[in-house]
Parts: sequence; C-alpha cells; structure tokens
Amino acid sequence: MVTVNEARERIIANTETLPSVQIPLGQAVGSYLAADVVSPIALPPFRQSSMDGYAIVHSDVTEAGTSLHLAGESKAGQADLPVVSAGMAVRIFTGAPVPDGATAVVMQENTSLADGSVQIHEFPVTEGKNVRRAGQQIAQGAVALRAGTLLSPGAVGFLKGMNVNEVSVHAKPRIGLLVTGDELLKAGEALEPGKIYESNSAMLQAALAQAGITEVSISYASDDFDATVAALGALLEAYDVVLASGGISVGDYDFVGKALEALGAETIFYKVRQKPGKPLLFGKKGEKLIFALPGNPASSLVCYYEYVLPALKRIMGSKEPFLRSVKLPLRHAYRFDGERDEFLKARVEAGEVVSLDGQESFVIGSFAVANAIIYLPVVQNRVEAGELVEVHLLPL
Repeated sequence: MVTVNEARERIIANTETLPSVQIPLGQAVGSYLAADVVSPIALPPFRQSSMDGYAIVHSDVTEAGTSLHLAGESKAGQADLPVVSAGMAVRIFTGAPVPDGATAVVMQENTSLADGSVQIHEFPVTEGKNVRRAGQQIAQGAVALRAGTLLSPGAVGFLKGMNVNEVSVHAKPRIGLLVTGDELLKAGEALEPGKIYESNSAMLQAALAQAGITEVSISYASDDFDATVAALGALLEAYDVVLASGGISVGDYDFVGKALEALGAETIFYKVRQKPGKPLLFGKKGEKLIFALPGNPASSLVCYYEYVLPALKRIMGSKEPFLRSVKLPLRHAYRFDGERDEFLKARVEAGEVVSLDGQESFVIGSFAVANAIIYLPVVQNRVEAGELVEVHLLPL
C-alpha cells in the first residue's frame, strides 16, 4: 500500500507524453501545444483606433473648444487614408486604421460638429490617446503561446487573429474501458432482484470527454477469470490507456488483478492509503498505462480526478497535470478516525468549502452537485469550523 503522495509521484514518473501531431486549429480546443507558436504578423498589424471619434494631432488642441477642419474619414477595412496635418481632423471608427500624421483619437462624446469643423471639448489631449499601437498585443516574430499551453477558445481566437491555421499538439490518448460485474444491468434492461444499473462507464466517458478525450471504447466482462483476461488483453493490444471498473478488490469474484498478472502487466502500486478509493491499481504493459478503479462509483470518480486525469493530462503534454489546489476555510467541523487520508465531496461557496452529505463510497448523488474535493491527510483528522483545508477544484 502506498500513500497518496507516493501514488501521485509514481504515476507521473511512469507517464510520458504522446508524440506530436499537426492538426487544424479549429479542432485543437482541449489539446496541449507541443511546440511554441510564433506570431507571423504584428497584432494589430497597423495603428488602430480604439474609439469612434476623430483622429487629430494632439498638440493642435490648446484649449477646450479648439476647432479643427474636418477632412475625410477612416473606417474599418479602409486602405486609402487621408494624411492628417496641423489643424485637421479625420472622422474615425473603432478598429479603423489611424491615418499617418495623427497622434491621438478624441472620442466623439467629447466633440461637436459645426460648419464643416470639429470642436474638441477635451483638454489636454495626450499623445497616443485611444490609439492601439501596431504590435501592441504581440510583435511579429514573438512567441504567442508556449509549448504546454492548453488550447482554449480564447487561444484559438488569439491564434486565428494572426492567421495561424494549424498547430502542433500532443496526440490525445485512446482509452479502452472495461466494466466488470455480474450484478450490472445495461440501460433499458428490466430491473431484476440483486441487480443494479451500470453507470460507471457513462460517468467515466463523460469525465474523459470533459478532458477532450473522445476516442473511448467500452467493453464488458462477466465475473470470470478467462473472460477478464480476454477482455483486458484485447484492450491492451488496441489502446494507449486501459481503465478497468470494478473487480479489483479482494473478493472471490474480483479477477482484474489476477488477469493483469497473467497478461504480464507490471503493477506499479496496488492500494492507496485513502478513503474512498483504497483498492486502486496502477500498472503498465510496455508503454500502455493501466488503471484498475474501484467499482463503487464515488470511489471510482475520486480516483479518476486524483490519479487518472493527471496521467492523461501529462500524456497530452500538460505541465500542470493535477487539479488546481487552494486553501479555504471549512464551513463546518469535521472529524474522522483511522489511518487513511480522506477525500470529501464538497462545494466551494462564498469563499468557504462545504463538506457535502453522502460521503459513502457508493453514493454518487453528492458528486452530482460537487465542484471540489477536500483532501484531509490523517494528521488533519480533527478540523474545526473556519480552519483552512486543502481543496482540489474540479474541472467545469
């Protein structure tokens, strides 16, 4: 049995990123850059107005009410621009190029028109006011985004604006998921005595999709050694990461551990000193990673967020694979006994964290409203209200 920290360290030490692939930018959300992206152009590529108003020479305005001759306009997309000289003003619109000679833009709310002239009611007008410099956002040849950056919708917009249409990212892992348990019914089947509906596959597939991983194959095996060996062997042949749900404890019909041993897989660790999720196995066969998760749904999801997701993010090139951790005051006192660290389903609300009802390993309903997991090491087994605790924020 290993500690929580030992489990994390061993997972990261045994996880490598996948090779890079070149993909269209529009398909890259949720991927991590495999190489720096250098801007091919300055952004903006020209001096640009940030306001609707008038482009002027700022030093022309010597007092409020200064009058300037109106001499043309500049609108977005226009190329043939007037040159602004002393005593002139050019009508200009947000995003439009600032004409040569102009040193500032006065917003239209601070002006008035009369007889072909513009009165400037603002004084003083500073040089560069309301003018976006060429390259103000990024200079040509500068690094726009570093390798390891997660490509968000904002990142896509940023890169598209500089005419980057393809990016080099780390490939996403292909996942093989095995569900075991003779007590499990598939969706749509009639409920029978002693049976329950299988939900872990849908839950884990949803969690994987949230991480941007969509190539997931789900297989099922009865509580039988040969069937488990055959199913796991097929998944290990075809996929980068194999997840097994259930069959990893010490019952007479738990065959996943024995099947992995028969297949020649290496066990990196089995069992973590934690609650819930103690019977977690992490192993490898060649370059393939294996996680055997507990069958209880809350245990399974805790282990996914705390161990599987960090491994997957590292495979995809993330340099910060673990859930974001913050310290927050606990709203209500909490105590526990025993020699295992505890993970609690929780909600962050109004600057505090609340431990939810239903902490048992079979209760998934509290996870449905959770947005965080509280991590309490054994040395912090008596927590008073208002005391700071470690909180792992769940992905949204």
